[in-house]
Amino acid sequence: MVRRAKDDDWEDEEVGQKRPAKIAVIGRPNVGKSTLFNRLAGKALAIVNDTPGVTRDVRETKSKMRGHDLTLMDTAGFETAKGNVLEARMRARTEAAVMEADICLFVYDAREGVTPLDRTFAQFVRKSGKPVVLVANKCESRAGDVGATEGYSLGMGDPIEVAAEHNIGFVDLDDAIEMALRDVKLEIPEEVIDESEAPVRIAIVGRPNAGKSTLINTLIGEDRLLTGPEAGVTRDSITIDFVWQGRRVQFHDTAGMRKKAKVQETLERLSVQDSLRAIKFAQVVVLLMDAQKPFDKQDLQIADLCEREGRALVIGVTKWDLVENKSEMAKYLREEAARLLPQLKGVPVIMFSGLTGKSVDRLLPAIERVQIDWSAKVKTSELNDWLGEKVQRHPPPAVNGKRIKPKYISQTKTRPPTFVLKCSRATKLPESYKRYLINGLREDFGLVGIPIRLYVKADENPYDNTVRKQGMEPLRENSRRNR
Repeated sequence: MVRRAKDDDWEDEEVGQKRPAKIAVIGRPNVGKSTLFNRLAGKALAIVNDTPGVTRDVRETKSKMRGHDLTLMDTAGFETAKGNVLEARMRARTEAAVMEADICLFVYDAREGVTPLDRTFAQFVRKSGKPVVLVANKCESRAGDVGATEGYSLGMGDPIEVAAEHNIGFVDLDDAIEMALRDVKLEIPEEVIDESEAPVRIAIVGRPNAGKSTLINTLIGEDRLLTGPEAGVTRDSITIDFVWQGRRVQFHDTAGMRKKAKVQETLERLSVQDSLRAIKFAQVVVLLMDAQKPFDKQDLQIADLCEREGRALVIGVTKWDLVENKSEMAKYLREEAARLLPQLKGVPVIMFSGLTGKSVDRLLPAIERVQIDWSAKVKTSELNDWLGEKVQRHPPPAVNGKRIKPKYISQTKTRPPTFVLKCSRATKLPESYKRYLINGLREDFGLVGIPIRLYVKADENPYDNTVRKQGMEPLRENSRRNR
């Protein structure tokens, strides 16, 4: 990009960005950080609610602004708590995000003005030496005029007046960010994740306090996600990029899902919706269960949801270090998986301890095997040879004295494997025979533990010359009317 001065003839060629600039949206609780984050990202990613302290983990997303590649970070509200309480752990994550960022957007509430907590946090940010853009949010009316001017006392330059909820003031904010980017050096880090290849998207789901965030921290080898003994620590669905054996994967940490009848608060409902969205866009779902309370009714409902969405499934049983008789428990878990989840016959069950890391290395190979089967493509010739053997061994039952003749089968798509069976009297084919064919596909072609779709369609009659088009009646009907 070339900058030209209005009065001078000089040119200053900027050095191309070597990596996306990291911009952290920071501030005390309930000043509108997540709303601002969503506006800058261009889509509703972070959960927004009037309750203070909604955001707990650092959430990242890619974005663009005036040709600049950015990595936006939404952070938890800054608290003064100390010790090992949840608020103190949230504060530590926010402070780490500030040190990692290239530019900080310091957000304060213009309607309330600058508070003592704003001043405490501003002092920490000034000491960090990071470039700061001061943002006075909620300036949609004159009620924020006085509070906006109080921002000068923070010693961070001129405040930019915006109203994130109403999309006001973002031209000035973009100008301020672009000016700050000119002084940022964007060197390429030593370890860069190659993003040219699409990642394997893995959603970790389960009931509250099952150990989902702890498992991801163990897999990536760092304390990236907020954990603790409290149930429901995670609220947003957090995406973590990782490279395993040269292959790019994305972990999606989700909020715990309770029974629908117990979800009463709006905030928890939003968290569950975020988790459901993560399942819908994932390729492989790891259903995490507590070894001391496996196969709860809610676990089975989550597994059934994954099957209906067509996602590949792996059952992970964590807290395995607390189990005494491991061999008997392992046998029991596999038998229960086969009995309670017949629609996912052969689903892998992996036992490990997410806290200690023992046997966690068995999880990713199981995910890889399931993802390969989920993407499998079977040759049409092999399918029809298989169909002939299956029908010869066990033909479909006759209905009203008339036989049903399966004639042709083909695979129409993958992820999940989807098959179309052509046969006579398609609407009369019993569900039990469809299950017989699906189980045969699963066993004979090694498609164990993944959803399989089988659609039955009527075989075309070669002697039927009726022309049928959508929105038009058959020609024979028209000829009868003309008579």
